[in-house]
Amino acid sequence: MKGIKTIFGVLAAASLLFSTNAYAQENANRDENGKVVRGAYETNKWCDNLFIGIGAGWNAGIWNFFDAQKKGTGISNYPIDFQGLGGLAAEIYLGKWFTPSIGIRVGYKGLFNSEGKVQFNKESLQNYLHGDFMWNFLSTFDGYKETRVWNPALYVSMGVLSYRGFIWNGNNEFAAGAGLYNSFRITNRISAILDLSMLVTKQSQYDLNEQHNGRFFFPCSATVGIAFNLGKTNFNRHTSITPTVIPVPFTTDQYNALKDKVAALEKENAELKDKIAALEKELAPVRQLVNGQTYLYENGTFTAVDVKPGAPITLYFDCGSAQLSAREKAHLEYFTSNVLDGDTKLMVNGYADKQTGSARRNQQLSEQRVKTVVNLLTKAGAKEENIETAAHGASVQLFDGSAKNRVVTVEVK
Repeated sequence: MKGIKTIFGVLAAASLLFSTNAYAQENANRDENGKVVRGAYETNKWCDNLFIGIGAGWNAGIWNFFDAQKKGTGISNYPIDFQGLGGLAAEIYLGKWFTPSIGIRVGYKGLFNSEGKVQFNKESLQNYLHGDFMWNFLSTFDGYKETRVWNPALYVSMGVLSYRGFIWNGNNEFAAGAGLYNSFRITNRISAILDLSMLVTKQSQYDLNEQHNGRFFFPCSATVGIAFNLGKTNFNRHTSITPTVIPVPFTTDQYNALKDKVAALEKENAELKDKIAALEKELAPVRQLVNGQTYLYENGTFTAVDVKPGAPITLYFDCGSAQLSAREKAHLEYFTSNVLDGDTKLMVNGYADKQTGSARRNQQLSEQRVKTVVNLLTKAGAKEENIETAAHGASVQLFDGSAKNRVVTVEVK
């Protein structure tokens, strides 16, 4: 039995030595000030951070513990008895890490034992179906880091331990225990595993022949193996933005320059306010106009002009111009849309004001104004043969005032 204890001691010491060296080579996840950075972490999908592993190693058993009595001797309180129980251990498991610190796994472990050299001359196989709750204490206290070489996890285990020799006998018992799951990163997908565990169950689960009547049996195992990481293999930290205030010292010159800039901007702002007020005043008369109403604009004043379909209309031109403004074109479009059809006969008269220009120039200008209106009428659907025209120059003044006589009249014949 001394050999079994020696093997377990060597495995434990190797685990501690290797993991200490691995940790010494790691830089913990720290911020720029050297402080450890911990959670919180985003929740991954159910298929992320999964791992599946296999392992094999050695197991040994301890029994006759807690008020044990070797049968037939009458000796009570018999000490812990290592009965030479030992052999191969093999396991397979599937697990998931929910956070860098907390995970679970389910698995099967087979304990193959030979006791032939001691008393019973028999072999046994114990099947352990279990679920484990796992805690990576290094990620908890020293912060998560994806590239950390050594990740140790303490775990508690519970499950069903069944015993059989060469013939299944249906002897099942509840078992529980604890262990240390050491994961050594090779790549982000592959890790080497050293798993040390100890269980406790009823001694009768193994001692079917009642050669011992101690209360408990303690299966211990140490396995080495390999684990494969599935899905997403890392964790993302929740991001948070903390405003950083950086004091910036100002010199006197810098302060005065900023002060002058502020004063200039305030002055510019005041000037813009004055311009806005002036524009508002200029637009005030326009905002009072009624949509669809025709107006005569003269000397900054709008005068409403009534336009009745079928009645003569007057189209006003600017001084010296033979082109209609957009407003007068709209006036003409309203007239044609309500009066004009294919057979409408029209009379178009053109005028100029006598206060400006020569008689010859005014005659030409009235002719050009008539031509402009006729072109618009034909585009609107009037037939040219149904349009009669006359250009009067400044020989006829229909209205008082120069602006009112720069017109073309259109009437239905």
